[in-house]
Amino acid sequence: MAAAARFLLRGAGSKASIANVNIGDQSLFGITLLRLSPNCSSQTKTQRRNAAHFTYHPDPVPTEYGPTTKMNLFQSVTSALDNTLASDPTAVIFGEDVAFGGVFRCTVGLRDKYGKDRVFNTPLCEQGIVGFGIGAAVAGATAIAEIQFADYIYPAFDQIVNEAAKYRYRSGNLFDCGNLTIRAPWGCVGHGSLYHSQSPEAFFAHCPGIKVVIPRGPVQCKGLLLSCIADQNPCIFFEPKILYRAAVEQVPTEAYTIPLSQAEVIQEGSDVTLVAWGTQIHVLREVANMAQEKLGVSCELIDLQTILPWDTETVCKSVAKTGRLLISHEAPITGGFAAEISSTVQEACFLNLEAPIARVCGYDTPFPHIFEPFYIPDKWKCFDAVKKLISY
Repeated sequence: MAAAARFLLRGAGSKASIANVNIGDQSLFGITLLRLSPNCSSQTKTQRRNAAHFTYHPDPVPTEYGPTTKMNLFQSVTSALDNTLASDPTAVIFGEDVAFGGVFRCTVGLRDKYGKDRVFNTPLCEQGIVGFGIGAAVAGATAIAEIQFADYIYPAFDQIVNEAAKYRYRSGNLFDCGNLTIRAPWGCVGHGSLYHSQSPEAFFAHCPGIKVVIPRGPVQCKGLLLSCIADQNPCIFFEPKILYRAAVEQVPTEAYTIPLSQAEVIQEGSDVTLVAWGTQIHVLREVANMAQEKLGVSCELIDLQTILPWDTETVCKSVAKTGRLLISHEAPITGGFAAEISSTVQEACFLNLEAPIARVCGYDTPFPHIFEPFYIPDKWKCFDAVKKLISY
């Protein structure tokens, strides 16, 4: 009964996510709830919620990887998986509903193109999905597992941290499952509530033996995913689901890689260092513009990209220059990965700091539904933190 209820809840949340990602100013899910209430039918127009708390600005068209075509983020995932299946006969893709394309359409068309033996559904069992992936990778396959939502990765936690991450170490490098990549939609989406909005990267950042990667847009998504698939260590690849359709860029059609564990300085600055990953990069991009226009403050924006192992050198070099650091992520603040960055920078750059390191993150509560706009670390909270850093 519990499994059936969970399936129904997932299905409702999944369909809402697909319908809502790219509809602009209104949330179909929120409007539906309002229409169901007899007391709210006349207030629909005034109670519509924004689908996004940021404005997406595409990166420049890359020129070093060959011809490009217009893709959103989920299409860039599909392109990366297509390139992998075409070039690697051992590659297999599996997970809940992936055979018909997945709830976010990331694997659409791949079963028809490559066959049901290489792209196939699994039972609703995350522990089994990852356990199967470990075995397939150990046997020599390039195993690409999908967890339907990052929120549901926890049943597979033991398989990831006690088996996948330690397989090489415990066998003295006789065996490994380095060919395993685990994909999962991640982060807030505008209406996902507590079971479809979580950002669990910090849980896995405490585990040596795996890599954790989060892209900010379609170009980075394809390049970083292909790097994870090629890497000889188990990788967890979190995909910001609010960007699946909202983020559109010119993406190279051929395979290419972007180095892991290498942060990218998106915008150079001299007064404050801003660090984030995934969706939050686009929030801080707006904050950097606001700081320049309203305060005359020059911000250096860094996309961490790889959470584990992360690029300490790039971040510390920037903080040594600016003397101030703001880190922001959607996950709760206590024990979030911002704390690890803050501790490392404090140890390495203590004499360079002009103000205490600031963290603007989610609250220490479950992710709310109707209060999501108050929970997320939006540009106004981050801008306020920049003002405090400058005036300290």
